[in-house]
Amino acid sequence: MPLQRRFSSVHVFCAVLLLLTLSGCATIKDFFDFSGKKVDVHLPAENLIAKGLDDFNVGRYDLAEQYFTEILDRHPFSPQAILAELKAADCKYFMEKYYEALLLYKQFEERHPTNEAMPYVMYQKAMCNYNRIDTVDRDPDGAVQAIQDFSLLLRAFPVSPYTEEATARTKAAKEFLVNHEFFIVKFYLRTEKYSEAETRLKYLIAMYPDAIITPKAKDILEKIQAGHPPHSGFAEWFSELSLPSWREFTSRGALPPAKKTKE
Repeated sequence: MPLQRRFSSVHVFCAVLLLLTLSGCATIKDFFDFSGKKVDVHLPAENLIAKGLDDFNVGRYDLAEQYFTEILDRHPFSPQAILAELKAADCKYFMEKYYEALLLYKQFEERHPTNEAMPYVMYQKAMCNYNRIDTVDRDPDGAVQAIQDFSLLLRAFPVSPYTEEATARTKAAKEFLVNHEFFIVKFYLRTEKYSEAETRLKYLIAMYPDAIITPKAKDILEKIQAGHPPHSGFAEWFSELSLPSWREFTSRGALPPAKKTKE
């Protein structure tokens, strides 16, 4: 390309950017389509919600979110606004942006406390935290918050479409917390801090007497108190410490998988 033509192209691009800056009412996305699909935001609210739901239902959450957000920006008092608010949160959730989704669900809950979707909103709040649960050697805050949120849901709506799953996931999250405590015991044993291990085991047994791991915890505690703590080969006591499948805690033992959620 000749030098003069390259300069002309740069000048045109700079001129467009300058116009965007001066106009204050447009964005680069309004002039260039980087996604492969142009989102026509200059539509009535009923058209925006329809297009947003079409994209949402086929998994194009980034595009759907743009339609829902446009309704909230341009038509905040329209009949479609409440649904758009909820679906915008759903878009964040299914894009696995759990912190952002949690904030939007909380805002929806505060603005529309009597909305018929409240059981779903409370369930989704809990799921945002449940999906933050990591490995047993990490911060267990996700499990703690999920248990609190599921408990709030079960108290507010003891009978809802989410009751069985919320109950099962609560039990699974509690098992994760037990496994987290047991992992700390493993660290103390490895470093021969038996007094600390004994204290942690007593706490675990007292707080979670019905946990799956509790019988193993009692065996190790007895060995420590007898003066024969495990010195080698104790890793087998601590195998498979993780978040168990919530399906193990349902009455049927197995339920269809929920979309984009932890097992």
